[in-house]
Amino acid sequence: MKKTNYKILVLAEMNELASATLKNGISLAKMVTGDVHFFSVTKPTAIIEKESQLSAIRTINQKYNDTSKEIEKFIKPISDTYKITINSSHAFGNLKNEISNYISENKPDIIVLGKRKSKVLSILGDNITDFILKTFDGIIMIASNKNTVAISEQLSLGILNEPKTTKSKAFIENLILLSYSAPKVFKIYKDSNLNNKQNSEILKNRVEYVFEKGDNTLKNIANYLTKSNTNLVCLDRYKNSENYTLKEIINNLNCALILTN
Repeated sequence: MKKTNYKILVLAEMNELASATLKNGISLAKMVTGDVHFFSVTKPTAIIEKESQLSAIRTINQKYNDTSKEIEKFIKPISDTYKITINSSHAFGNLKNEISNYISENKPDIIVLGKRKSKVLSILGDNITDFILKTFDGIIMIASNKNTVAISEQLSLGILNEPKTTKSKAFIENLILLSYSAPKVFKIYKDSNLNNKQNSEILKNRVEYVFEKGDNTLKNIANYLTKSNTNLVCLDRYKNSENYTLKEIINNLNCALILTN
């Protein structure tokens, strides 16, 4: 595979989940050869309430400086431990506008987001994951707080259904080469389509599991992922919508996810 430096954008709040999200992004960067940029957005209303304009500006400026130091303090030990340069920036303003501006100006190849409990991580109540899925056409990683893809661990790769397009072929091939065992392919079919199998050329060596679509299918797959220590699952975000919504998949599967384009 031709060596490519993917531009990886890690979006996270400065909270207890930021570390796991960033480490997942770093692990991915190590796997596919990428540059990591950490970006955080804060709403001005989260800083000020009822203040004069001058006082509000002073408060925001002070908070901006404090946040810069906080991010630097947060990133440095992680950067030192994993021996990787992590660039960072932050902004105060409308969450979606600031993220859109960053994406437009910097054109990342991959965006890494976090997940809290059974819900897709929302930054201050705004569902940024839905927003990214609708507006960003690149690869998206949904990091797992409980099942982190750590650099010290061997990669065990799963694939939910087959890639529908070849746009991310080189990216997926690279992950397959890094997996210590044959990738596990989980196929979901409606009853009438159980025999309608189409195999991808990039998944010639694999272990295949076929599930009939039902109410507990995703939970059954999640249980198997845990038992088999599968820590990363790739899925074509457009093809899988034929069976379950992405929100259902993200909320049910308990490992890091790669949503290819």
